[in-house]
Amino acid sequence: MSANITGSWNFPTRILAGPGRIAELPDACRAHGLTKPLLVTDTGLANSDMIARIVKLVREAGIPVEVFSDVKGNPVESNLTAGVAAFKRGGHDGVIAVGGGSALDVGKCVALMVAQTRPVWDFEDIGDWWTRANTDGIAPIIAVPTTAGTGSEVGRAGVITREDTHEKKIIFHPMLMPKVAIEDPELAVGLPPFLTMATGMDALAHCFEAYCVKGFHPLADGVALEGIKIVNTYLPRAVAKGSDLEARAYMFAAASMGATAFQKGLGAIHSVSHPVGARYDTHHGLTNGVMFPYVMICNREAIADKVPHIARAIGLPAQDFDTLLDWILDLRKKLGVPHTLAELGVKEADARTIAKDAVKDPTAGANPRQLTEDEFEQLVLAAIRGDLGR
Repeated sequence: MSANITGSWNFPTRILAGPGRIAELPDACRAHGLTKPLLVTDTGLANSDMIARIVKLVREAGIPVEVFSDVKGNPVESNLTAGVAAFKRGGHDGVIAVGGGSALDVGKCVALMVAQTRPVWDFEDIGDWWTRANTDGIAPIIAVPTTAGTGSEVGRAGVITREDTHEKKIIFHPMLMPKVAIEDPELAVGLPPFLTMATGMDALAHCFEAYCVKGFHPLADGVALEGIKIVNTYLPRAVAKGSDLEARAYMFAAASMGATAFQKGLGAIHSVSHPVGARYDTHHGLTNGVMFPYVMICNREAIADKVPHIARAIGLPAQDFDTLLDWILDLRKKLGVPHTLAELGVKEADARTIAKDAVKDPTAGANPRQLTEDEFEQLVLAAIRGDLGR
C-alpha cells in the first residue's frame, strides 16, 4: 500500500479512519457509555457477514447488542417508529448505526426520538425548531459508514420521508452528531460498482453545492474544494476496483468532508432530488448525479466566480464554465450515471408537483440564485428531456 490511509482526528466529530479500525468499536462503546446498544442497519445488510462480524466483535467484548434492520433505502416514518419501539423494548442506551446514509439517518433519529413526546416533524430543519426537543435521554450514537456518500456519520441531521405527503424532511438537532465515526475502508470493499458510483456522486454534489453557496464560510469552502478534488481522483478508482483500499479511504474522507462543508448550505441539485426520491424511491446519490449538469447550467451566471477555482482544483486545462461542464458530463459518462430523469422513471406529468416540493425544500433557499416554482418546473423538464441547451 503506497499511501498512509490511517489517522484519527476531530473535525469536530471524532473520526477513526483506516483499515481494521472497526476493531476499536467496543472501546468506543465503553468510552461513551453504550453498555447495551441497538445496532441499526438496513434490510440489505442485515444478514450480511459484515454485520455478523460486527455483532460478534461487540458481544465478545462483553457488550450485549441487538440488531434493528427495518430500514428502507429512502427511510420513512414507519421505519423510525419501529426503531424507537425496538430501542425502548430492548432497554437500550445507545445506537450503533452501520451502513449507508439511510441506516445512519434512521439510527440517529432513533437516538433523538427515544427522548421525545412530540412528533419527529416538529424537529424539521426550520429556524430554531430543534430547540423544541427534550435533550434529556437523547442516546449517544456511534456511526460506522459502509458507503462513501451522505457523510451522515459527521452530520447533525437525518432525512426521513413523510409518507402521508410524500415529502423528504430534514430532521436537525446538534445532538444528532455521532460521538465517534469509524471509517474503515475494508467495510466498503464489497460495495458493488453501481452503489460506489451512486454514493460517490452524492459526496461530489455535497462538496460542489456547498462551495457554490453564497455566504462567508472560508472553512467550508476549503474543505469543499479539497473534497471535489478527492472525488475526481478516487471515485473512478473505487468504481473500477472495489478492493482499492486507498481509494475507499479517500472516498470516506470526501463523504465526511461534503457533510462538513454543507453546513454552509446546499442547492437545487438537492431541492429536486429530495422530492424525486420521495415520490419515485430513486437512489438519492444517483438522482443527484443526474441533476448535476442541469443545475450547473441553471446557476451558470450565479456561480461564475466559483468556476475558475473548481477548475484549477481538479486540474482542468481551462478555467471556463464550458470546460467545467464538459468535465462533469465526461465523469458521469465514465461512471455510468444516467443522463436524464426519464431514465429513472420520472414523468413529465409530475414536473409541476416536483417543482412545488422543490421550491419549499430547505435546500432551495441556499441555491446560488433563487428559483421560482416555474423555474424549478423548467429545470425538472430539462432534466427529464436531457436538454442541456446546447
